[in-house]
Amino acid sequence: MDKKSFKVLIVGCGNMAGGYDLHQPYDALPLGHAKAFSQHGGFEVTTCIDPNNGQRQAFQNHWQIPQGFASWCDLPHEVGAFDVISICSPTGVHAGDIQAALKLKPRLIFCEKPVTAHVAQTQQAVKHCADNQTLLAVNHSRRWSPQVLQLKQQLEAGHWGAVRSVSAVYNKGMLNNGSHMFDLLLNLFGTLQITHVGQAVFDHSEADPSVDACLKTVDGVPIQLNLAHAQDYALFEMQIVTEKGVIVMEDGGARWRFRTAVASAQLPGYNFLNHGEWLVPDGSPMLRNAVANLHDALSYGATLACTGVHALQAQTLCEQIQQRALAQMPQTQDIREAA
Repeated sequence: MDKKSFKVLIVGCGNMAGGYDLHQPYDALPLGHAKAFSQHGGFEVTTCIDPNNGQRQAFQNHWQIPQGFASWCDLPHEVGAFDVISICSPTGVHAGDIQAALKLKPRLIFCEKPVTAHVAQTQQAVKHCADNQTLLAVNHSRRWSPQVLQLKQQLEAGHWGAVRSVSAVYNKGMLNNGSHMFDLLLNLFGTLQITHVGQAVFDHSEADPSVDACLKTVDGVPIQLNLAHAQDYALFEMQIVTEKGVIVMEDGGARWRFRTAVASAQLPGYNFLNHGEWLVPDGSPMLRNAVANLHDALSYGATLACTGVHALQAQTLCEQIQQRALAQMPQTQDIREAA
């Protein structure tokens, strides 16, 4: 049976829209929205919007998109013309893009994270989408990771026993990258409480400092959020210490290591961790899986793996931690000194 086709408008024609895929093999897993929609076969990208004429035209030519416009004002206001509006524009204009998108009454908005630059704006966007009966999916990509889904199932089933502690490290802004870590932690461990906030480090932008913090789950499991510096290298990793072993995610999820406790051959009564097993996925299917999830949600009401509500939970933690960190800074300190 042929897949039902849904018409798509892409807003913003930069890297997440399709730029990251330009130097990848044609049959490689998608890194951007245009390729993901194209490879799926159940979507038709008919239109795009970007104020940069050269970038927009190149995007149209590469992805064979019939219509392109510089702004929402140039776009014919045809209610119901698009089933999906995919927002890949800069974060600062997301709030306005979502409001403009809702005027066209799409069935679903697929938005890059963060939904907006501020929690209050994101709350408003989530409410307005609900009021308009428009689904809001947010690309916290690890919600569509097979490895994360399997780990979540194993933890919930007690395969690893009790979780003793979690440590994670990120850089390049709490909202920019830290929100991904918070969404991952919320997905795996549920509600989190902030117990300590460290210093603001401006390794990304003055508007989005990175901050170290301590949190705990409702069961009291301690979580330590540590920092790297974006000017050194990219880093997004996590270690979960459990009753039966240790799980490590490296390179943003490109590698996983699973070590289990075994009885010592030299010291009776002692258990030690073995060398474990490495899992190295062949590419990232997350965006491919996300688009498939969107299609299923539109076709027969499947549950979206990551919604505006999920994204709001992560962003709320980010904003609370950043505000506390900034409040701790000396009044006379120039924020550029922390970079």
